[in-house]
Amino acid sequence: MKGYFGYRIRSLREKQHLFLRHVAPLLDMDTAQLSKIEKGIRQIKREHIPALASALNVKYEELLTFWLADQVIKVIGEEEVALKAIQVAEKEIMTQKK
Repeated sequence: MKGYFGYRIRSLREKQHLFLRHVAPLLDMDTAQLSKIEKGIRQIKREHIPALASALNVKYEELLTFWLADQVIKVIGEEEVALKAIQVAEKEIMTQKK
């Protein structure tokens, strides 16, 4: 699964002229692991997102949004009624927030 999260973090890293070897140690992982995350082969653990946001100088909420989007796509992306399910979930979340 090629994910938005991996694409986004690679883009941010490259714009800042950072190499995998600069960012990976900050997440307590090796460069191969981070490369697989960027390519969408592996998923990053949620608990790594704050450190990654700090390393890439981006808001935690932005990375969390992309990470959560990838989670949703992974679970329901292939379903025919995926968009309808998302609409139902959106209504429920809006109701809970009130």
